[in-house]
Amino acid sequence: MGRAYEVRKASIQKTGAARGKIYTMYAKEIYDVAKKGGTDPLSNAPLKRLMEKAKKDQVPADIIKRAIDKVNSGVDETYDKVRYEVFGPAGSTVLVDCLTDNVNRSISSVRAVLNKCKCKLGVSGSVSFQYDNLCIVSFSGLSEEETLDALIEAGVDVEDIELDKDQVVVYGNPQDLYTIKEAIQSKLPNVEFDMDEITMLPKEKITLVGEDLEIFNRLITMLDDVEDVQTLYHNVAL
Repeated sequence: MGRAYEVRKASIQKTGAARGKIYTMYAKEIYDVAKKGGTDPLSNAPLKRLMEKAKKDQVPADIIKRAIDKVNSGVDETYDKVRYEVFGPAGSTVLVDCLTDNVNRSISSVRAVLNKCKCKLGVSGSVSFQYDNLCIVSFSGLSEEETLDALIEAGVDVEDIELDKDQVVVYGNPQDLYTIKEAIQSKLPNVEFDMDEITMLPKEKITLVGEDLEIFNRLITMLDDVEDVQTLYHNVAL
């Protein structure tokens, strides 16, 4: 299986969490992105992508609308994006991304989980250097060679291209996400992207067994239940 499979699997696991939390996190992020870049998705590409992603995750339209309306009505809320770097059992690591209006609350909640799971919080950079920050775009309808030609024509340098069953998967720099999508759309106007994510991929995966795996699974489950936790990245092959 390719790296894209791991990201897709993580996404499926994430959507299995409580729907209420998913709705709340999308509402926060849509508000935050719209407040910073404007409420028109035609002129705010990150907002457009986020709204499309929310619809794919079956977030009700009224939740998206309310988040946009809050910005238009002048409601002033401030959210901070915070990353915590965690050392889990037997060489496992986790990057914990939070979107929060109270940093003290988020760090207290994360620390409480780590204490219960006997895991440690690392300093900034102590874990993240073991991960690659990449965008992933996957789709069907072009060959690998046609995809490469489209990217070359658009002047985009990518990290890698792989085939995942009948899909082409493109890995690139995060800032090139929209350029990559536009290059594909120029050759395949009606393309539906199976995945268009900016993610953190571990440079190496590890396998856990027995008690270590049990502790790790408990750690991930408890972190995912924390109110402010938005996304988890880890280096364990599950």
